[in-house]
Amino acid sequence: MFGLFKSKRFHDSQLGEFKRSGGDWRGVIALEDAKNIPLILAGNRTQPEAQAISMAHSLATAFSSMRPTIESELFAHYIPYAEELVLDENPDAGETMPKISSAIDVWPYVKLEFVSITPLDGELIYELGYSVVWDEEHTLGARFTADQFVELCGSV
Repeated sequence: MFGLFKSKRFHDSQLGEFKRSGGDWRGVIALEDAKNIPLILAGNRTQPEAQAISMAHSLATAFSSMRPTIESELFAHYIPYAEELVLDENPDAGETMPKISSAIDVWPYVKLEFVSITPLDGELIYELGYSVVWDEEHTLGARFTADQFVELCGSV
C-alpha cells in the first residue's frame, strides 16, 4: 500500500536518474566546470517530456552560445548596484561589492544554482538560475527558448 505514495523515478542514459517531486522531474546536470547542478524537467506522472530531455541533452552545446548573452545581462543587472554604491559612498559596502569592469568579468561573482526546462507561455524554455554577490536577495533567471534569449528575470 505504501508503494502507491513512493516517488516515481526515471533513468536517462546521458543524464542519469530523475525523481518526480513537486510536479516536475528532478535530477542533476554538469555544465562546463559546474557539476551536480540541480536540473528540473517538465513532464507527466510517468516521465519527463521528450522535448525537455532533448533540450537537456543539447544544453552543454547550447550553453556556449548562451554564455555571452548571460554575461552581458548579468553585467547590465550589476551596473545599477555598483552605481548606487558610488552614490552612497558607504565604505563598508565596498567590501562586499565587487569591482567588475566588463561583462566577461562577472563569472567569478556568480554561481549557477539550477537549470530548469519547463513551460513558459506554452513553450518549453531553458531557465538558468544564478545567485550573484551584488544581489544576495534574489536568484536571477536567464531564460531562453531553444534558439533565443527571452529575459533575465530578477526574482525566480
